[in-house]
Formats: sequence, structure tokens, C-alpha cells
Amino acid sequence: MDEQHVRGADGPPRTWAGPPHLRRYGPPWTAAGAARRGHHGPPWWGGAGQGPRWPWRSTVLITAFVLVGSTFAAHAQTDRADIDVFARVLLLAGGVLLLWRQRYPVLVAFGTAGCATVYLGAGYAYGPVFIIVAVGCYAAIVAGHRRAAWAAVGMFWVGHVLVAHWLYAYLPPSGDDAASWGQEGFIAAWVLAIVAFSELVRTRREQWAKERAEREKAAGRRADEERLRIARELHDVLAHSISVINVQAGVGLALLDSDPEQARTALTTIKSASKEALGEVRQVLDTLRTPGDAPRAPAPGLDRLPELVEQAASAGLTVDIATEGSRAALPPGADLAAFRVVQEALTNVVRHSESRNARVEVRYMETALSLRIDDDGPASHEAAGGSGNGLAGMRERAAALGGTIEAGPRPDGGFRVLAELPFTPTEENR
Repeated sequence: MDEQHVRGADGPPRTWAGPPHLRRYGPPWTAAGAARRGHHGPPWWGGAGQGPRWPWRSTVLITAFVLVGSTFAAHAQTDRADIDVFARVLLLAGGVLLLWRQRYPVLVAFGTAGCATVYLGAGYAYGPVFIIVAVGCYAAIVAGHRRAAWAAVGMFWVGHVLVAHWLYAYLPPSGDDAASWGQEGFIAAWVLAIVAFSELVRTRREQWAKERAEREKAAGRRADEERLRIARELHDVLAHSISVINVQAGVGLALLDSDPEQARTALTTIKSASKEALGEVRQVLDTLRTPGDAPRAPAPGLDRLPELVEQAASAGLTVDIATEGSRAALPPGADLAAFRVVQEALTNVVRHSESRNARVEVRYMETALSLRIDDDGPASHEAAGGSGNGLAGMRERAAALGGTIEAGPRPDGGFRVLAELPFTPTEENR
């Protein structure tokens, strides 16, 4: 059997084994499979090729109830005509029409109203015949054909008024009197109640569909944001570590024969940087495998700046760090963003600048954190091999917190990155 992953309304994907021709929308018992593909098979087991389901069972029950109920109503209403073959044909025709109410709701609404009008015009007993009109009207309104449904029930009521007040003398039963206007008011109230109920159901269905579409759209936005977040994390981790590895690999190759001990140090640095990168990548991937679980390791923050300095030193870059202001405990999001901004800025110095010195200034303010990373340049003329996503990733991180990033050449040479990340002070620092 072939396997397909099917996502339910709520919850993780499920694996479903099924033939290839059913893969497109999923198995038939899911809502998407039923609505988009339809059910296969003859009408009597609920299938109808590629269209909506045939309401076979409900139609049979309604028709049987109308036939039996009309017979009992005729026995109770002795002043009306007895139920004969013609009456049963009209009732049966109106009931059978309901079988097409999901496919041709407008025709069914007018057809059922016409059958009921002829039935009452022939002098047969009042009773369950109104149910046929109600179901036909309900199906048309729920399907969105409001004007057609109103026209059908209006035709039914006007037809009944004509028969009950002007044509009764020419129609059976003989000797029948005109109906009271109170009875017409009751029938009008009944019609309005059916229409109002149908409109309520239609409105609720539209609201549910709109809410479902909004939930799906919001879920799509959250998925896109999560993909961007993971892409930024992987880019920052891999770009920094691979830059260090690239520099040390060049050093090791150059000194392999002339200074084996220095080459050994470079290889040791490569091993350490690759191990750290693998650990951070594994942490990111763990959040994908277990999305509901908390991360096993804390996210990096500014407390790991000394590690960045050591890694930069192993790549031949000297980094001076200056801190101003009273150090505050940052929220996890701001702390991670600040660490990644410094990491990416130092990575860019290693990859794109001939300067071997960089300065990092961290300034703590009351509701914001300011970062400034400088190097003296000039820009390296070697092939950088970058993707151009580093600065874009920094800006996305800052924008997510409501902050800003400015990056560009300095007037006196070199390059500068300025970041301002707002945050809400924690309780311990208020």
C-alpha cells in the first residue's frame, strides 16, 4: 500500500495508506476529501461521482413522514378532500425533489413550492406538506440563493391566498368557504419563521467559514514566521562557525609543513568550532522534532560574549568589548537578538574586512539596549562567498522587537553596525 500524510483539523499529521488516485485531497472520511473530491458510488450509499452527496436517507425519511402524516391529517380534517392517488403523487413528487436539493437548490425550492401549492389548491388536508416547502427553502438559502428562496415561498403564499379567497368556489372540495385571514396570517408567520431560521443558519455557516479561513491564514503566517526564524538561526550559527573554520583551515594548510604545531592549533580550533556549531544546529532541529516541548538548552545571550571573543581570536580577530550603563536582565527574545547581531557583525568583519581589530560597545538604557560594532577596514577584495542574508536577518530580528538596525561604511573608513533593541524591564530590575 502507498502511504500519505494527512493533517486533521487539529493535531499532527497522520499516515494514511491508500491507492494513488485518492492522494490528492486525502482519504474520503476527511472533510477535504469529501468536499473536494466527492464520494464514489451509486446514490443509495451516499455517493455521486464528483458532486455533493446525495441526501438519500433524509429524503426517504421526510417523504415517508409527509405521506403518513398527510393521511392522518385527512382523517382529522373531514371538511377537506380525501387523500387519493393524485395527492400521493404530488406528495411523492415533492419529497423526491428534495433528493436534488444540494445540487439544484433553486429548482428544488420552486418545485416543492409548486407541488405544495397544487396540493392545497386541490383541496387536500393541511399538514406535513409544509415540511417539503420548508426543507426546499432552507436548502436554497443555505446554498446562498436567498432571492430564489424568498421568491419560491412568496409564490407559495400568494398561490395559497388566491386559492383560499378567490378560487375556492371553482376548486374542490365542493361547498368550501373562504379561509379566514387569521389562518393566512398563521401561514405567513410560519413562512417567515422558516426563512428567518434558514437565514440564521446561512449566516452562522458563513461566519464559521470566515473564522476557519482566518485561522488557516494565521496558521500559515505563524508557519512562515517560524521558517524565517529557523532560517535566521541556522544562518547565524553556520555563517559564524564556518567563517572561523575557513580561516583556520587556511592557516593550517599554510603552516602544515613549516610549523606543524601551529597547524595543530588551527585544527583544534576547527574541531571546537564545528562541535559548537553542531550543538546549536541540533538544538534548532530539536525544536522542529518536538514543537510542543521547551528547548533543552537555554538560548544564547550576551553572557556568552566572551565565547564570541575567543572564537574571533581563533580566526585572527581581536575584539574589544565596552559596556556602559547598569546591566539589566534582558527578556530572552531581546537577549538572543543582541547576541546574534554581535555574532553576525563579527562574522562579517572576519569575512569581509582586512582589519584584524573590532570594537563592540554595549549600552544598557532604561527600556532599550544599544549595540555598536566597528572595524577599521578596509574591505577585503577576496571572494566573500556570502549570501547577503546576514544584514537582512539582523534587521528582521530588530524589527520583530520594534527596534532598528543601521549598517554601512564609516566616513573615516571601516564599517559600523548600530542596533537599538527596545525591551520591557523584568521585575528584578524595576
